[in-house]
Amino acid sequence: MTKSGKRVPTTVTFLEMTAKPAVIPPPQPKGKVAILKAESPPIHFYRYLYDAIGRDYKWVDRKKLSDEAISTIIHDPGVELYVLYCEGCPGGMAELDFRDAEAAQLAYFGLMPEFIGRRLGFFFLYHAVMNAWSRPIGKFLVNTCTLDHPRALPLYQRMGFKPYAREARYIEMP
Repeated sequence: MTKSGKRVPTTVTFLEMTAKPAVIPPPQPKGKVAILKAESPPIHFYRYLYDAIGRDYKWVDRKKLSDEAISTIIHDPGVELYVLYCEGCPGGMAELDFRDAEAAQLAYFGLMPEFIGRRLGFFFLYHAVMNAWSRPIGKFLVNTCTLDHPRALPLYQRMGFKPYAREARYIEMP
């Protein structure tokens, strides 16, 4: 134990995509489903998405940041936030980070717990990846860890991401 909480072991897998994938577009899911770019999202809305989606997977990095620090990231012109809506409710988020000219990053991606298992993950990830490759990027990166949903790594690989490194880490829980 440390002052701030407990340390949780995990293995992080780093993945990359060096060209737009040649995957067949997934069918439109049943029901009312839409993906909208959140323009200047309010901090409380971003925190809601981050907390609700990441709660079960130990997403803690952004919880440690002040509102000002979060605002600096998500309101940067090089960062785009896409929200998946299902029947009018937020169902997931995809945060694309283009601030590094060398490689774009899928900084955060996930679904709300109640929307997992509805065949939305591949659909949403496909659109996030296509949005990234609509920009002049040379590489698209993502990482996942053993604390994420068990289907996260296979989903990224199915989309065309290739692992290039693994690293054992400890996540500091607040």
